[in-house]
Amino acid sequence: MASLKGMRLESGELQAFAWPGGYPIYYLAEDNSIFCPDCANGKNGSDAYTDDQCQCKAHRDPQWHIVACDVHYEGPPLTCDHCHADIESAYGDPDAEESNG
Repeated sequence: MASLKGMRLESGELQAFAWPGGYPIYYLAEDNSIFCPDCANGKNGSDAYTDDQCQCKAHRDPQWHIVACDVHYEGPPLTCDHCHADIESAYGDPDAEESNG
């Protein structure tokens, strides 16, 4: 897991893809919930926030407190715990059966 330092774009939003390469990023909440970039950015009705947005520990809610991020390089899609969107991996799932069609 990586720290959130340097993950904000000039627009103030958290990045959706790592550059170079365009690898998909997912975000992790304090309670280990997984968030897609949209929900980590407070979209889809999400109440997610990061330390740079809320310094008051009294108001922190572990289920919305984004604490880390990582690139989803390989494996089955992750599911956002808020909006249930699939977060596809960059290289797919090596254990998935290939269909020859």
